[in-house]
Amino acid sequence: MGFGTEILFFVVLGALVLGPKRLHTMIGHMARAKARFEETIQSLKSQLAEELDGMQVESRSECSPELSEDN
Repeated sequence: MGFGTEILFFVVLGALVLGPKRLHTMIGHMARAKARFEETIQSLKSQLAEELDGMQVESRSECSPELSEDN
């Protein structure tokens, strides 16, 4: 069973259980939730990238030759 077939199965099952009007509403809610989830993931990725960049800058400054000459 392919991914598209599974989605079709759940849509048909949802139409039978919820009815066409409520199914439409549920799909809208799920689409908004998916969009929020993707925004959150993107935000977390950018925050992680900033943190990693900051750590790389710190490690470069700690290993800089200027600091070693002062000792």
